[in-house]
Amino acid sequence: MAWAAVTLAVAGCGSDTETTPGTAPAPLQPAVTAPGVATAPPIADSTALAAELLTAADLPPGYASLDLPTDPGGAATDDPPADQSHTDPAECAGVLAPIADQAPGGPAEAGERFGGPGFSSIDIDAASYPADSVAAVFDSVQQLLGRCTAYSGTDADGVTVEYRIADLSGPRVGDSSRSVRVTTMSDGLTLTSDVVIGVVGSTVFQLSATATSPVDGALLTGLAQTQADRLRGPAQ
Repeated sequence: MAWAAVTLAVAGCGSDTETTPGTAPAPLQPAVTAPGVATAPPIADSTALAAELLTAADLPPGYASLDLPTDPGGAATDDPPADQSHTDPAECAGVLAPIADQAPGGPAEAGERFGGPGFSSIDIDAASYPADSVAAVFDSVQQLLGRCTAYSGTDADGVTVEYRIADLSGPRVGDSSRSVRVTTMSDGLTLTSDVVIGVVGSTVFQLSATATSPVDGALLTGLAQTQADRLRGPAQ
């Protein structure tokens, strides 16, 4: 799954929902609606949108950006083995993909990835849309989650991976928001991605914390609220 990295070693409280391979998860709750009329116009410039995303300074100690430039003069390596990854159903490969990839066409998009202690990760992305379409984008992201509560696939090496999606409780952030838990199970390892998808004005953002143990719920909500507040400034 794009943008969902490995682990977030900030253990704490979260949903009581537990999933195991082969279990049938409960359906997700109905989609949360965004305001019928966006509360602010879109952010029209991707650079401006990127400037409003959380930075390492906003995260728990030990986190650093993973979006580092590569060395174009690095030594050549042998051709990598063939990528054997696939997802069934195929559309579920879009779960946790950047909002702009799930709903292209907005005037601005941006994203950040952070790694922390114990190979932990926090991923953030956002995209702005015309004011009359942002509610539809928010709905479409939720509809995909609802169609992918249980799916499977293989990683690049052909190892089987199973995924489960469940509702995650949490207070509203921004103009509207939805929280879910994505559980990834493969070869005896289970990873948990706790996700907040929110709307601020004409911008949709997604914040995902991935871990072998669920992130503390108050920490997740606090980060999502800070991100919503940050986006509220330029939107207004």
